[in-house]
Amino acid sequence: MARDAEAGEGSRPPPNIPTLRVRARPDPLLIVCRCFSFVTAVAAVACVSVNALFAVRSFRHGSDIFGGIFRCYAVAISLFVAVAETEWGFVIKIWRILEYWACRGMLQIFVAVMTRAFPVVSGEKRYLVLLQEISSYLLLACGLTYVISGALCIGFLKRSRQHQETTREQAARDLEEVMRRKEELEALLIVDRT
Repeated sequence: MARDAEAGEGSRPPPNIPTLRVRARPDPLLIVCRCFSFVTAVAAVACVSVNALFAVRSFRHGSDIFGGIFRCYAVAISLFVAVAETEWGFVIKIWRILEYWACRGMLQIFVAVMTRAFPVVSGEKRYLVLLQEISSYLLLACGLTYVISGALCIGFLKRSRQHQETTREQAARDLEEVMRRKEELEALLIVDRT
């Protein structure tokens, strides 16, 4: 009987080992920073559209060619601000200064001032003027927030937490790979015994 029990135990596969799932709570600071980056990118895209519309109007009427050229520069820099908010590695690698929030904020303030720089002509459409004011003041507020946050070293804290989150995610992936490999090896051992 003892042999039958041992034989029965040897042929029975071991119980499934539960896979270990490591789920870390998302960092509240990183969530707030991502939301703020999204708002800033939206404000920059709004500045792009406003400056593009005013540039087209300037060139179409031919009344203010220099104003149209100025608006084209504002479109290009606004696009750059929007792309910088994605924190795309290629852009950050080339423009290392954009890692510093105070510098990023000053660039945003510059774009907001460029968007709002020209006085509104009385013949302009009301929705364009309203969009210009909303986008420029929103980007100005985002820029000021970046400058103040940069002075308080919030950007450094964010980069540190991002690094910790990346390291934690990589460790969790490595652990899951090790557990999966362990289960495969245990299955091979069971097949070899039979």
